[in-house]
Amino acid sequence: MFTQMQTLWSAIINPIINRPQNSSTILKSVVLASGDNIIPHTLNRALQGWNIVRIRAAATIYDKQDDNDNPTVSLVLNSSAAVTIDLEVF
Repeated sequence: MFTQMQTLWSAIINPIINRPQNSSTILKSVVLASGDNIIPHTLNRALQGWNIVRIRAAATIYDKQDDNDNPTVSLVLNSSAAVTIDLEVF
């Protein structure tokens, strides 16, 4: 019975513990110009993802990581307008 409970708990808890967001960093007041922007993500490892946690003006933002020559060091974001954001990287 106890072994079954451990197996069930592992199946439920391990995906939560192993989420990449658990080791994220918030980069505050990142200033983006219109066009491509290279942002050092400070993770010292390959970037797994990113989220905007605060945006201070209307802009469309997307990444260009597929073309990034240094994905372990930087994140390339393209912005439709000049804007300041807070960025979660993980």
